[in-house]
Order: sequence, then structure tokens, then C-alpha cells
Amino acid sequence: MKQLVRVCAAALLLNLSACSPQAAKSAANNMNAQVKQFVQSFQSSSDAPDTPEEPPAPVPKAATKPAHRGKRLAPKPEPTQQELVEYLRGKLLALSPSDAINDNIEVAFNPSTTALTVTQPSGRCDQFLSALDGNSLAWDIFDPGDAHNSREELLRLTVTSTSGKAARACYDKENRLDRTVAANRVRFLFSLRKVEQFPGFQDNMSAAVKKLIELSGGVAEKAIF
Repeated sequence: MKQLVRVCAAALLLNLSACSPQAAKSAANNMNAQVKQFVQSFQSSSDAPDTPEEPPAPVPKAATKPAHRGKRLAPKPEPTQQELVEYLRGKLLALSPSDAINDNIEVAFNPSTTALTVTQPSGRCDQFLSALDGNSLAWDIFDPGDAHNSREELLRLTVTSTSGKAARACYDKENRLDRTVAANRVRFLFSLRKVEQFPGFQDNMSAAVKKLIELSGGVAEKAIF
């Protein structure tokens, strides 16, 4: 504060030296009044007690809702042997060829022998699921036509038996054993034209047949490579 007064006084003397005596006196009086007023206002502001600033009111935290935990879904039960048989039977009949030779007329299952009997116009074949190898499934497109007759293309699923076991036994209309049919594999026939209306048909059918073979006592699918 004293230094501030000295600075003001020095400025006053510098200004007075450039003025007449009367003007200097008037200016000095005016300057003294201004300095006095400035000092009083400075003292009054410095003597006022500091008012501490109030801290900002805390912002209430939003209530946190507990995470919603839905009910844990129970795992889907595995299909039973009978359910798989019905699935295979339904597809064989619904998607059957219609050339009067390879038609699937009827499909029946005997759980005591695990034989799936497919009846066609020329006879029937008992296909023994317990003798099949679930790793041997193969799909191909078969053309049953010949040089004289054209027929619709068929989608054919072939499954072979395990070594030393018969996969099927076929009989003609008179119930006589047909020894010309290879006994080490079974074949399921579908109309290619009808199957094309169902995307993913081959994958679904393969999975069903593999599981049915396993549940019937055959060789379960195993990753070889």
C-alpha cells in the first residue's frame, strides 16, 4: 500500500513540475483527493472478509437398474429313434420318385430287428440300420433312364455296412429273395425335382440318418480327419 502511495506521489511531482504554481496547487489538491479516494476504496475491499465459495451440489447418480436376466432356456432334447424313423419315412414318401419303378410306396420300421422296410413296385428291401456305418454316407444324382425311356433324375443316398455284416435283404413281389442285389449297402431314393424345393435337405437328412444309425446300434459318426 505504501509503495502504491509513493508511486502516485512521484507521478504527481512529475506533473506539477510542468505547470504554473497556481495550476500545480490545484492539480495537487485534485490528485490528493483521487489518491485518498483510491486508497480508501482499496482498503475497504481488502478488509472485507473472503467469502468461501460453496462447493457445487453433488449431482445425484442415476439409479442403476439391475441387469435383466432372462430364464435360461433348457437344451433342446435329442430326437428319439422313433422320431427319426418318422422323419425319414415322411421324406421318403413325400419326396418319392414317380416313375413306377423307383417309387417309395410304403416305409415301415421294426424296432426289434432295427430293420427299415421300403416297399417299391418291384418288391421290398429290409435295410438293417444296426449293421450300417454312420461314416459312410454318400450322395449322388442318379439317372434311371435308358436309351428307350427317359425318367426323372433321382437324388440317391448310399450307406454301406460295417465289415462282415449284411446291410439289406431284398425280395420280389412273390417274396423270393433277390440275390442279385448287393447286400453290403442300402440306398434311399428321392425325386431330385421335389428335393430342390427344400434348401438344406441333404444336410438335414444326413444328420437324421447318422443319428438313427447310432440309436439303432450301428457305427456312430466319427471325425476321421
